[in-house]
Amino acid sequence: MNELNQRNEQYTLENVRLETGFLYREGKIVGTDTALFKVTIADGKIKEIRPGQTTVGSGGFDAKGKLALPAFRDMHIHLDKTLYGLPWKAVFPKNRTVKDMIAREQEIIPELLKTSVERAEKLIMLLQGYGTNFARTHFNVDPTSGTKSLANLLRALEHVKDSFGAELVAFPQHGLYYTDSAGLMKEIAAWDKVDFIGGLDPFSIDGSIEKPMDLTVQLALDNKKGIDIHLHEGGESGVKTIHYLIDKVLENPALQGRTFISHAFALGYMSQKDLQYTAERLASAKVGIASSVPFRNMLMPLPQLRKAGVEVLTGNDNVQDHWGTFGSGNMLQKANLAAQLYGYETEFDLSRCLHYATNGKLPLDDSGQQVWPKVGDEASFLLVDASCSAEAVSRISAVDGLLHKGNIVKWSNSSPI
Repeated sequence: MNELNQRNEQYTLENVRLETGFLYREGKIVGTDTALFKVTIADGKIKEIRPGQTTVGSGGFDAKGKLALPAFRDMHIHLDKTLYGLPWKAVFPKNRTVKDMIAREQEIIPELLKTSVERAEKLIMLLQGYGTNFARTHFNVDPTSGTKSLANLLRALEHVKDSFGAELVAFPQHGLYYTDSAGLMKEIAAWDKVDFIGGLDPFSIDGSIEKPMDLTVQLALDNKKGIDIHLHEGGESGVKTIHYLIDKVLENPALQGRTFISHAFALGYMSQKDLQYTAERLASAKVGIASSVPFRNMLMPLPQLRKAGVEVLTGNDNVQDHWGTFGSGNMLQKANLAAQLYGYETEFDLSRCLHYATNGKLPLDDSGQQVWPKVGDEASFLLVDASCSAEAVSRISAVDGLLHKGNIVKWSNSSPI
């Protein structure tokens, strides 16, 4: 795990199990059919897929019948603020509001920045061990951090560039105006490495919906970035912020498909009628929702959002940090929790829940046609000790191998022959 096995030359994975279709009984899906394949990889892509069980030859790897699944993607995490790698510490009981946490961060950030590069790398290794090769990570932009949080995160990502990918969200964790972070956000928004402009509870933190949201939208437009804001507000202000952002995106089509609301807890408190209306507006504006599963006692209406056509992303959010205690770093566990929370128990429904870990990519489509992997696909996938996706989700199966663009990041089955 610590030593990336880079293989720029062509190589093969023998005896890889792939899903080939659903099994039916009396017209109902009761299982998943699979078969063994030989997968040839070159230049970071899948060059060839051939059926059949084979004897491993020179330069090959024996997958030993383990199931291949698309690599997992954590679409909401804070790699810059983890406590992972330090001694265990649960959430401090005094800090319960967002403003409490801002005050707490102002105290601890200077010390955390001293080791944030190393701790970010350790957290990335934890994610990789669970089959994740990509993350959308937020990083603090505030007067206490300055530009150091971004600089340290970029150093960590550079160290793992051959085994892990990321997109970055500039996140004004202490408010745009509550702690005078607007100037810093304008500066960092212009950095090439930044992909999204973030935001935080505009009304409850900055005292206005319009002023901070207008700046966020303008920064995204001026710098050709996407938007991903944190919205914890659950009352009227939360609802108004959601619709205000939808209006702005509809006014600026360049932001459609590139705008996300993280958490959006107001959706969880809506009536079914209001939820349906809002979901339809989100879908029409191509504004997505990024959520953790679950968040404390909040069960988000993710199935209803997806049914309405809203793009839904999931992530770990907190992995042992001062905001949350329970993050494990395991995206397959998130898929399992979603299955339990939303009552999915059948072969079909469990297999569909894998999308919570893979950011939507599945081996079989809803009709049972194999849609992944295909020749030409990026060679980023994992091997799990499971017979099918449904079993992997249900049992949170162990990850035995991970490839990132053809580079072997983890391999537990055997050594190359």
